[in-house]
Order: sequence, then C-alpha cells, then structure tokens
Amino acid sequence: MAKLSITSYWFIAICVLALSPASIWAQREDASDGIAAVVNGATITLSQVRELVAVREKSFRDIYSGAELQSKIKEARTAALNDLIDRKLILQEFKKKEFNIPEYVIDDDVNKIIREEFGNDRAAFVRTLKAQGYTVTQFKEIERDKIIVQAMRAANIKEDFVISPKAVQSYYDKNRAVFSSPEQIKLRMIVLKDDDGGEAKSQMAEEIRGRLNTGADFERMATMYSEDSTQDAGGDWGWIDKNTLNKDLSDIAFNLKAGEVSKVKKVGSSYYILMVEARKNATVKPLQEVRDEIQRRLTQEERLQNQTRWLAKLRSEGYVKVF
Repeated sequence: MAKLSITSYWFIAICVLALSPASIWAQREDASDGIAAVVNGATITLSQVRELVAVREKSFRDIYSGAELQSKIKEARTAALNDLIDRKLILQEFKKKEFNIPEYVIDDDVNKIIREEFGNDRAAFVRTLKAQGYTVTQFKEIERDKIIVQAMRAANIKEDFVISPKAVQSYYDKNRAVFSSPEQIKLRMIVLKDDDGGEAKSQMAEEIRGRLNTGADFERMATMYSEDSTQDAGGDWGWIDKNTLNKDLSDIAFNLKAGEVSKVKKVGSSYYILMVEARKNATVKPLQEVRDEIQRRLTQEERLQNQTRWLAKLRSEGYVKVF
C-alpha cells in the first residue's frame, strides 16, 4: 500500500469544500432540508450553505462570542449563499448555450492531480476518494463543474481595457500610505519593575542612567539590570515604529537623537530608560517604482468589476429567489 502524505490525503477534502461545492451538495440534497434559494427552478439548501462555511464557523467560535459571533456567522453564510447562487447561474448559462467540455480535458485534469498529488499512484487516489465517500465518477463531475466555472468566468471578463496614466497617478495619490515606510528607530531599553512601591527602584534607575551618561555600555547594563523579556538581548527592541510602544514611551523614544539616552520615565509601576541606536526617516516610494504594481492592482479591480457586472446580468435575466 502506497504511503500518502498529509497533503495528499487531505487534497480531496479540500477540493470538495472549496472548489466545487454546488455539484457535491447536489448529490447530498435531502428532501426535508430547508431551502435557502431557488435559481431558475434549481434549489440551494440550507445544509449546502452551512457545509460551505463549516470550517470558517468553527474558527469563528474559537475567537468570537455572543452578538459578534452571530454577526460573523450571518455574514459568512450570506457570502456563501451568494457564491452558490453565482456558481449555479454560471453552470446553467453553460448548459443554456449548449457548450461542451471534451472528456479528455477532465481526464487530463484528474490525471494531473493523480500525478502531482499522489505520485502517479492511481490506487492511492481511489482509496483516498473512497475514504472521503466519493467515487472517481463523482470526483470527475466535481472537476467538470470547477473547470466550467473557471472557463465561463474567463470567457466573460473582457481584457481589452487600458489603465490610463491618469488612473495610475490618482491611485498613487490616494494610497500614498500603502507605498510608505514609517519613521523608525532602533531601540534599546532598560526596565526596572517597582513591585514594592518604594524608592529603591527609582534610585537604582537614576544610578544606572548616571553610569550610562559617564560611558557605561547600554547593552551590558541592560543585560545586568533590566527586568523585561529583552534582558538577555541587552534590552534590544530592534527597529520599531511609533505604534510599537505606548504613547508615553513612544513620545520619548522618537524625540531622542541617535546615541542619546533618555531620562528615567515611570509608567505604571515600572521605570524605563531608553536609548536610540539609529534612526530611519519616513519614506515614500516614488511613482516610477510602484507603477507596475498599481497597474496590476487596477487591472485586477477592473476584472472584478467586469465579473460583478456579468453575474448581475445573469441574475437579472434569470429567476433568483432567496429565502
């Protein structure tokens, strides 16, 4: 028996969930299941919607609770239902226009999966399908629908649009923050925790600062005295921006010159001494460096808009009822 990798073993499950849910669930419809939508006479069931978002809902339940959890679940189910409706419309449009996909295209696709995911071991592929509850014929239908949806999307999204220099410039002007690097400093810090609320740690912090001002090495002093997680690294925080620290410490740190040591600052129950090793000014990439990236983004946006218009047309020409 061939030994399957984890990737290979779960390949079919991933395909079943993500690539062509409508065709799979059509095989599992239960007459007693509630109807989520009707698309030109074809039904989409509530169980189909729930199954499509089952993995996401599980992760939501680990993160959210109460009203926020219900809102996230509702949002995910609405998106899933819309996706199922779109897929159903696309498959119906393919059939309406009497298009056809040659059988060898499906066979080539399945053989590629067997070759790349199962080391050309067809028996292992069949065993994995069986473990997931599917036959080769059923899987080929899944792949057929997937290929149809991909081909129909590609055929109905026009690619003859041109991204003008004016559009590129406008995008750049509106999204400068995306192409910017914030001001940064390379920071070291000594932290003394005053759990007792006395003067001992305050005095100790001032003594350490005094020694730093007379030439003591900051890294060595941090290794000896600092009481935070960076002690072993000599108080090294690396390169940080203004959002890394709380405002009190950030205001102090970003007003220090390279090589300058701060005064002792008490925040909460701890005393802080900061030292900036180096600085980087905020920068914005020039347009010529990001022009190609912007054109790719605008091209993708145009494709999505074209796809949205095409799907809206399919909906307007058909009958879609959501329950």
